[in-house]
Amino acid sequence: MSLNFEFSEEQRMLEESVWRWASTWLEPQMEKLYEEDKMPPDFFKELGKLGVNGIAFEEEYGGAGLGYVETLLAYETIGRVSNALAMSAGASQTLCFDNFRRHATDDQKKEILPKACSGEYIGCLGITEPNAGSDAMSMSTRAVKKGNKYIVNGSKTFITNGPVADFMVFYAKTEPDKKARGMSAFFFFPKKTKGFSCEKIKKWGMRTSPTGLLTFEDMELPEENLIGGFNRGVGVLTGGLCTERITLSGCSLGSQRSCLELSIKYAKERVQFGRPIADFQMIQEKLANMYTGYISSKMMAYRAAAYCDSLKDKRGGKGTDLDRMAAASLLYCGETGTKIAADAIQIHGGYLDQKLWDIGAGTSEIRRMIIARELMRDDFQSGR
Repeated sequence: MSLNFEFSEEQRMLEESVWRWASTWLEPQMEKLYEEDKMPPDFFKELGKLGVNGIAFEEEYGGAGLGYVETLLAYETIGRVSNALAMSAGASQTLCFDNFRRHATDDQKKEILPKACSGEYIGCLGITEPNAGSDAMSMSTRAVKKGNKYIVNGSKTFITNGPVADFMVFYAKTEPDKKARGMSAFFFFPKKTKGFSCEKIKKWGMRTSPTGLLTFEDMELPEENLIGGFNRGVGVLTGGLCTERITLSGCSLGSQRSCLELSIKYAKERVQFGRPIADFQMIQEKLANMYTGYISSKMMAYRAAAYCDSLKDKRGGKGTDLDRMAAASLLYCGETGTKIAADAIQIHGGYLDQKLWDIGAGTSEIRRMIIARELMRDDFQSGR
């Protein structure tokens, strides 16, 4: 059996073009932007020029017609400069617009996706609530049908891109008595809709990626804003979690790589007791562990992305190998990235944005539950 983990020429060109942009256009702004906790105003339009928005979208909508390996690679490369902005890119393009793309009508896709690819629209996804984090099915946001409209009341919190979003996909209970079977998915335009408000959340980490507390107060939506059908929201939600977990692993990978590269550079330059600290065995051990963790994380993530690309049905969900592999990818990348960041701090100090990937897109505990559940399947194959 041949195992080849080399990128294709096209993928290497993608990485080089995104890195050239990130290191020349984005990086010079980051210190000031981080202090002010602001997203670059043209961030998504710049990504549109690069062709990064909608990498996995069909060309008829302005996408590149590529896959999740390329999406992961783009997010990793952006993450080398800004973990926070890599997350914002993923929240808009993968969590919001990619999931919308899978379930929207042809007319809806023709209207929305070209503007998502160009960067004219910034997207966000509303799942998490103040009392419903990892247990998304216990959400309390309600959408009540009245005539040809839905009346929405409730709130969402820790919503990435919430304060700047032009387009939003969110979930609400349409028949609460049916529990998970009584949830529906909707879309709307936050800046144009009455009854909606967003309060920016001040954060210690992940600055430059705006996060919001969203409130729905008798917000009216036309019935055509329903996605995927009445009470079909759980399928829409779970169908996007695998690609979310896989591609957001790239944010962690980018941070890991930067921690390693900066730590090697600093260890060679920093002199203590008359010699570079890179000469000391304890520093060498940390650098070796950081490298091993990064390479292992990379193999986990890109293996999951390549497997996803090989599937005709990429929804994943309970009872699939993809669900296990996606959870394992972000579990390993998140926890390993935290260790790598901690070692980088020990060597010369650093940022703690990396910690999010222990808890974002489902906590480590939730990911372990998914992996263990799928290991118990009768048709489980240990070689996958």
